[in-house]
Amino acid sequence: MIRSSFFIDGFNLYHALKRLDGPHLKWVDLMKLMQQQIAPHSEMIADVFYFSAYAYWLPDQKTRHEEYVKALASTGVQIVMGQFKEKERSCLKCKTTWTQHEEKETDVNIALFVLNEAYRNTYDRAYIVSRDSDLKPAVEMVRARFPEKEMYIVAPPHLGHSNDLIQVAHGKRKIKKPQIERCLFADQITDGQGNVIAVRPKEYAPPVNP
Repeated sequence: MIRSSFFIDGFNLYHALKRLDGPHLKWVDLMKLMQQQIAPHSEMIADVFYFSAYAYWLPDQKTRHEEYVKALASTGVQIVMGQFKEKERSCLKCKTTWTQHEEKETDVNIALFVLNEAYRNTYDRAYIVSRDSDLKPAVEMVRARFPEKEMYIVAPPHLGHSNDLIQVAHGKRKIKKPQIERCLFADQITDGQGNVIAVRPKEYAPPVNP
């Protein structure tokens, strides 16, 4: 069996999900969704890594994100969190200043994990769920150092692939909306003893059919 590992850019995926018609689709079970991307008779999932960061200055959004991360972790998804940093901006014309938050570390973390897991020989095939062309050098390095390993690029729903990544990959996949709809978490996630681990935020409740 081919050992397949997934490296998911949480922000790339989140912003793609926001473009779909329904916030309930954000409550997606990524372990189950990634199963939709492999050939079950010849592949097995070795690991699923989720890379993101908490928007600490948006408390409601941060709370929803934390609940989602707990749900993901309950399925065996490995969570790798970066951080946002504040950066002061100003307008030279009107002299207005404001604070902008820039996400740091996610693309670096993905690149490091793709490389490190290749050196640890934990996968035969890597799926990178991202459109970030900054990951191109990491893909190129894995292919140069480990020519037996395969690199695939997975595009988020309704978005195209990064041409830079496709040029250096073995192949590509596409997440489709019907796949997401089939892979949503329940309203509550419990452990083996029935303890509640995570609860779906009310904003992510599915639409009620009339």
